[in-house]
Amino acid sequence: MAFTFFLLIVAATLVITYYASKKTNTTSEFYTAGGGLTGWQNGLAIAGDYMSAASFLGIAGAIALTGFDGFFFSIGYLVAYLVVLYIVAEPLRNLGKYTMADMIAARFNNAKVRGVAALSTIAISIFYMIAQLVGAGALIKLLLGLDYTTSVLIVGTLMTIYVIFGGMTATSWVQIVKAILLMVGTFIISLMVFAKFHFNFVEMFNHMKKATPLGDAFLNPGVKYKNGLDTISINIALVLGTAGLPHILIRFFTVKDAQTARKSVVYATWLIGLFYIMTIFLGFGAAAFVGNETIIEANKAGNMAAPLLARELGGDFLMAFVAAVAFATILAVVAGLVLAAASAFAHDFYSHIIRKGKATEREQMLAARYASVGVAVASVILALFAQKMNVAFLVSLAFCVAASANLPVIMYTIFWRRFNTAGAITGMLVGLFTALILVVVSPNVLDPTPGKAILVGTPLISLTNPALISVPAGFIAAYLGAIIFGRRESDAKFDEVLVKANTGIRDSA
Repeated sequence: MAFTFFLLIVAATLVITYYASKKTNTTSEFYTAGGGLTGWQNGLAIAGDYMSAASFLGIAGAIALTGFDGFFFSIGYLVAYLVVLYIVAEPLRNLGKYTMADMIAARFNNAKVRGVAALSTIAISIFYMIAQLVGAGALIKLLLGLDYTTSVLIVGTLMTIYVIFGGMTATSWVQIVKAILLMVGTFIISLMVFAKFHFNFVEMFNHMKKATPLGDAFLNPGVKYKNGLDTISINIALVLGTAGLPHILIRFFTVKDAQTARKSVVYATWLIGLFYIMTIFLGFGAAAFVGNETIIEANKAGNMAAPLLARELGGDFLMAFVAAVAFATILAVVAGLVLAAASAFAHDFYSHIIRKGKATEREQMLAARYASVGVAVASVILALFAQKMNVAFLVSLAFCVAASANLPVIMYTIFWRRFNTAGAITGMLVGLFTALILVVVSPNVLDPTPGKAILVGTPLISLTNPALISVPAGFIAAYLGAIIFGRRESDAKFDEVLVKANTGIRDSA
């Protein structure tokens, strides 16, 4: 039954890709679906892009195993959209064309800025993709009995096909279909869990005080994040990271204007909000009716809590449906990530730096397709080493990198008159490499106990998520870079960008 559902999902997405490929002939259609999505369509696609394996698989497992500390992910992911709505969405749509680098280049028309922005986009996309592939590997292994490596290779192949042939149109419609399926599946499970507690919140919360080995501590913070600074750090990453995620940012170029971009964020926020409220039922239900031992036995990081809960409540049929939806979730998100990275390489690096703006449409399309294959291969190789990590936590690390490297430069570009090319380059490089280096020397990668982390060794920092250090580092580096290394650039250019960002008028004169 699970295999049948998987085949149906794959077949449906391939049909979408086939029809989308007929409408993907230009770079505009490949990168942004020609800007032809409506507000509600793009809102659903954004929600589909955002409600990833981390949301569905990772958060359910994190709440089931660590209680309130797992719910931090739900809170952070949702609040992040306020930052996107009020600060980023409209200026980005007004200033950009295909990628985040377009927005920065609207003020600093410099090849180095584009190159660094492309590097940042590719690094963040690959980091985020690792989490999705880890979730996919665990899911297929549980249901179909395939080994982890084979599972990851299957997903890697499928996501590459979607992007190469269907571009943004196929990716968007796969995300729309997946968002609807995910909301339906999550609602059904949440309703069944709530019914077990006679639709009584008080009864549900009282039961959870005794349902897990954690006892009363299940409903209080401090189970996983015992260090208060660590709690603050991970929440900084979650709240600020979305506004710097490349695969979310490019979604604002798939609509015709800034007003539609704003509408799509409002639609997405409502959908995402409803979904993250329901993660409470997923986590509580898994903890109460599946149990810690069963969840950990299936996957040490807890990534299979939601499918196991579905089996407990609705048998093999519901489990197969939920697993297929989770699989569709992963396919949709990784396709968006591959597209963001491929667009950055083809549009920013190849077209503007290597070919100095002289690349033909055909050459750009070929570059984007080759880049899609390269990004997919790199992500698959890295995912093979991250099998034992919780996918929600892996994604929080990608959020940390995005908040450290991209958000400072985006905000300074829009709001600070004295910001310049040197500041943009310094901010992105320092934010990116500080975050990546701190992740490598953190307890996620290094641990003295064999088998507990990726490598055996003593971590150099105690923070599991380094956003508390790397995000301020990104802002400070961008500020100091602008003050120390750069020269004062034209106020007229800032005034032009300010007008464009707030009105969408392309000629400030």
